[in-house]
Amino acid sequence: MLRIADITYSVEGRPLFEAASATIPTGHKVGLVGKNGTGKTTLFRLIRGELSLEGGEIAMPARARIGGVAQEVPSSSTSLLDTVLAADSERAALLAEAETATDAHRIGEIQTRLTDIDAWSAEGRASAILRGLGFASEAQRRPCSDFSGGWRMRVALAGVLFARPDLLLLDEPTNYLDLEGSLWLESYLAKYPHTVIIISHDRGLLNRAVGAILHLDNRKLTLWSGPYDQFARQRAAMLAVQAAEARKQDARRAHLQSFVDRFKAKASKAVQAQSRVKMLEKMTPIMAPEEARKQVFTFPAPEQLSPPIITMDGTAVGYDGPPVLKRLDLRIDQDDRIALLGRNGEGKSTLSKLLAGKLEPCAGTIVRSSKLRIGYFAQHQVDELHLDETPLDHITRLRPSEGQARLRARLAGFGLGVDQAGTAVGRLSGGQKARLSLLLATIDAPHLLILDEPTNHLDIESREALVTALTEYTGAVILVSHDMHLLGLVADRLWLVRNGSVTPYQDDLETYRGQLLAGDDTEKPAERTAEKPGPKSAQPSREVLQALKADVRKCEERVSKLNDMRDKLAGKLANPELYERPAEAVVWQKKYAEVMEALDKAEVLWLSAAEKMEKAQV
Repeated sequence: MLRIADITYSVEGRPLFEAASATIPTGHKVGLVGKNGTGKTTLFRLIRGELSLEGGEIAMPARARIGGVAQEVPSSSTSLLDTVLAADSERAALLAEAETATDAHRIGEIQTRLTDIDAWSAEGRASAILRGLGFASEAQRRPCSDFSGGWRMRVALAGVLFARPDLLLLDEPTNYLDLEGSLWLESYLAKYPHTVIIISHDRGLLNRAVGAILHLDNRKLTLWSGPYDQFARQRAAMLAVQAAEARKQDARRAHLQSFVDRFKAKASKAVQAQSRVKMLEKMTPIMAPEEARKQVFTFPAPEQLSPPIITMDGTAVGYDGPPVLKRLDLRIDQDDRIALLGRNGEGKSTLSKLLAGKLEPCAGTIVRSSKLRIGYFAQHQVDELHLDETPLDHITRLRPSEGQARLRARLAGFGLGVDQAGTAVGRLSGGQKARLSLLLATIDAPHLLILDEPTNHLDIESREALVTALTEYTGAVILVSHDMHLLGLVADRLWLVRNGSVTPYQDDLETYRGQLLAGDDTEKPAERTAEKPGPKSAQPSREVLQALKADVRKCEERVSKLNDMRDKLAGKLANPELYERPAEAVVWQKKYAEVMEALDKAEVLWLSAAEKMEKAQV
């Protein structure tokens, strides 16, 4: 059990925790959430004992081991497998002692303990963890120095998972994983035998791998039962009640104050007025919940181009050696929303670079619309920002003729306010750097936006804002991401990058997730189809496809509007004052029922339209 009791801690005079308490039962899987800068990573450092508390106590059972990924594995000649095996320091020490021990009694103790900790299956367990994180058997035998920093972070994660500490602390572990690695980690953590606390902004991870949410807000800790979506619903309901109570108390205060102001000078009412003054003094203020600052992204709208905007015919691409991808026959239109699926190393980033013009084809052709503008965002671009310059400096370089007011408005459209605009990039948070990179990628109103892992370092609110912006964006989107929530809400087409080819994936994301977790090679459905070819149907015309897509968009807009109406009516019905007027309450309840019925019908129409479009695209 981890017990956090009345802890207090400040950074440069700014309090992060004030009498904060929480108890995490042994074996629980907990997601630690809160706004950026509230102190989540600091809490991990306090738990590990790297920082000293100003007050309170953090207690764990004696001899309990705490583990986490502090930094990447250093570059060395040691193989990945041996590096992970060495992470279990007890096993490594026992094996070393077994080589030199001469006392028969001690030798027996060593062998018994090695059996207890399952030391003889260690290599198989370590290899399985590395394989789950994307390292093939051959790669596991290579030295750490062969791999980049991002890959060595995976090795560090594999090491701490292999060591199986009693309390596992993970800070944004999916930031350096791809979709396949993230899904494997979700499954692994759900079965992890000890206590886990994860700092994450990945809703999928927080919904599937944890059973409780530890919320850090207003310098306090609150433990909520259930995954993230349940926490979000319960907290929204609590805040709505709190806001309603605050409004009722404000009205009561105003009524009492009005009486005092009117009659305090009248002798006949003086006693009553004084009584109400005392009532005002005794009322414990109910604070309305602080309005969350709305996170935004504002993508400029491009003009419409004639379709297609990109076509590939027998295209191949690579890096000086044999092609990574070949025989590509693909087409992209301006209203496409395409997610690239495939295991790491299969060529998703290579395809992104080809589409963005960063790589030239080595065979075949790629034809782009003559007026096509492309925006490209990749994680390495965040790392290539000029750390000594401000966000304002970055966009001034691209728009030297624009006035300061316009440039600052552009920054504000990506959530970078006055304070951040003039701050050196090196002092910005990871999320703020990502926002700046997204602004730079979209500043020219691209017709095609290519996003390679755009959500790293973005908090949950920012990810939801990105979903909204991409949904409203009128250009094409190519998306590579480990965030299943983002893919599910944005993409309407899936391309599978595998074995040097790119093909449409006909199933949905949940099916793909199940195949990955089951260890399927994701090629079997295609093989089965190839074994039993059916008669080839005539492809629908371009006009028919455009009409079907338009139907889907209209249905989406209808559902969105009805959802907005439902939310507004739900807010109305959540107001306790409404039920003081029963007749009016009945009217609003009837309206709510009508909207829900219309929403059900609209969703059925949306599903039908989507199915028609999917069948037409096969």
